[in-house]
Amino acid sequence: MGTSEELRRITMTPAARRALAAAGRLFYDRGIHAVGVDLIAAEAGVTKKTLYDRFGSKEQIVVEYLADRDERWRAFLAERLDAAPSAPRARVRAVFDASRAWMSDNGSKGCSMVNAHAEISDPAHPAHPAHPAHAVITGQKQWTLDLFTRLARDVEGLGPDAADRLGRTLMLLHEGALVAHGLKVFPDPVAHARDEAEALLAEATER
Repeated sequence: MGTSEELRRITMTPAARRALAAAGRLFYDRGIHAVGVDLIAAEAGVTKKTLYDRFGSKEQIVVEYLADRDERWRAFLAERLDAAPSAPRARVRAVFDASRAWMSDNGSKGCSMVNAHAEISDPAHPAHPAHPAHAVITGQKQWTLDLFTRLARDVEGLGPDAADRLGRTLMLLHEGALVAHGLKVFPDPVAHARDEAEALLAEATER
């Protein structure tokens, strides 16, 4: 997962999977705070007692929702990276194209991690948020940065410091595009960010 080793996960039963599917739809569409366990139970066709027996708390449902979404995204991206040519520029393009396809099918409101972070952040303790799902969010974003940094380090002739800087810039383009997609400020921001990323890689390759 790339998250804290202390992150607790549960074993999924059929009832838990139904509840998680319902919670995932509701949390993403309406927001975490706006959705209560009664609604999740009703949508999943389970009792509230069953939901608490399986997950223990609403916080754990949020953990499972974000972790499940992260795992599905990584599997989705892995398929596309496996099919991409080995050149760094092609692989970076594959990441953005995968995000574009994913957001088209699964992300009408933007990035689920960013949206959740806005809801679960603790203003009183910003450095140490109490919500256990915070580890899922930061782990996913650190994984994204590591991915872009690895791809940047594959650019021939680019020194380590320059590659790390490029990796951070690629991540910023990617994450900004996901936010812009949810805000719908202008059309197809992920494609725009992909083109800008390719231009940066072309410039780095020509040095």
